[in-house]
Amino acid sequence: MFRRLFFTILLVPVTIWYSLKMLKVDRETSTPEEYDRWGLAWGAAAVKLSGVTIDADMGEVDPKGHYVFIGNHQSNLDIPVLFKVLKGNRIRFVAKKSLFEIPLYGKALAHAGHICVDRENRRAAMQSLNDAVEVVKGGISPVIFPEGTRNTDLSELMEFKIGAMILALKAGLPVVPFVMTNTGRIMGKGDFFIDNRPVVRFKALPVIDPARYTIKEREQFKEDLHAMMNEAYKELLAKG
Repeated sequence: MFRRLFFTILLVPVTIWYSLKMLKVDRETSTPEEYDRWGLAWGAAAVKLSGVTIDADMGEVDPKGHYVFIGNHQSNLDIPVLFKVLKGNRIRFVAKKSLFEIPLYGKALAHAGHICVDRENRRAAMQSLNDAVEVVKGGISPVIFPEGTRNTDLSELMEFKIGAMILALKAGLPVVPFVMTNTGRIMGKGDFFIDNRPVVRFKALPVIDPARYTIKEREQFKEDLHAMMNEAYKELLAKG
């Protein structure tokens, strides 16, 4: 009980502190290690505060490789867990515009190079995808949640949004689908307390060559990806 309360009370000030540190980083003169430092430190701190255990199967993923990561989304806890698991891959998240409007935190997100998508404005959303491709060219590995929001039905994945497929194909990088289980049990959407007893399980699926699909085949890519990830998710879920 103390750990559950401890995490809830301390996460906000910890996030504020790391946001302030991030805003002091000079993006033009910093090394990749300096630029990535505070996001990784925040993720490690949040995971430690939560007290969760992570079981990660990285498959064939190069721990320092340049990819597009596509995975399911159940919890705010997914973000620090992924910073921890993918710490060598220079990840940045594709996130909704409202997060970038949060005082201080939103500025830190933008300054860190996370990718803002305005889902309410189709034209702005398409421009965001093009901007994301430019970010990727700088060595960043984007992390995309194609379900578009946190899933509250933990039995299967939600339908995927097509924008995630477009970004993945335009980026031209190898695509790493992944599935995670139990973050929704530990801290589901709307929860303020955590239950850190379930093990967070992460599984990277076989890497996909983006040349297998063209932009015109994005719907087929979406269907194939959803079927593969949903099957893998259910298998991982069966492990408890």
